[in-house]
Amino acid sequence: MKNFFIATIAISAALLTAPGILPARAAEGTQDNTYSAEELVQAGSEFFEVGAGAMAMAVERVFAEHGRPNGYIIGEEGSGAIGVGLRYGDGTLRRKGSADLKVYWQGPSIGFDFGGNASKVFTLVYNLPNDQAMFQRFPGVDGSAYLVAGIGVNYQQAGGIILAPMRSGVGLRLGANVGYLSYTRERRLLPF
Repeated sequence: MKNFFIATIAISAALLTAPGILPARAAEGTQDNTYSAEELVQAGSEFFEVGAGAMAMAVERVFAEHGRPNGYIIGEEGSGAIGVGLRYGDGTLRRKGSADLKVYWQGPSIGFDFGGNASKVFTLVYNLPNDQAMFQRFPGVDGSAYLVAGIGVNYQQAGGIILAPMRSGVGLRLGANVGYLSYTRERRLLPF
């Protein structure tokens, strides 16, 4: 009887502590394929050729809203608009445990928008289940962008996948617009 009582207590203790252990281990496994703020600040500051402090402020803002991304894209783009706009770019998708993948994006926009620019783009990618899921349209509103330390940030979302492009470049584009970017494996001239 005494052994039964000790075994019951031991099993109960194990069951009570297991819920605390399992989520912690699950979180560890989840973070294995995501990027830390430090990794992204280093990669972004090297790419944009800016100080780590400026990049840290931009990354910190996005991390506060969405946490750790499971990928990022580094690339370049050009855009222009007179009411109706176009944007074209290309870059490399990087994900832990996957080979680098070349991606292209293009898309139209419409709104109260005027000007043109050429930018370097560092895009944080959230909830991307596999490489193939990247190749679709991502709607966005550029008027919702905010500027952190000279780096413009906005969001695009399709389903549960969220993209947070951070842009820094030359040119002037003023106004607000609504549009989408279509991410493809090959460059396309028509943005539709």
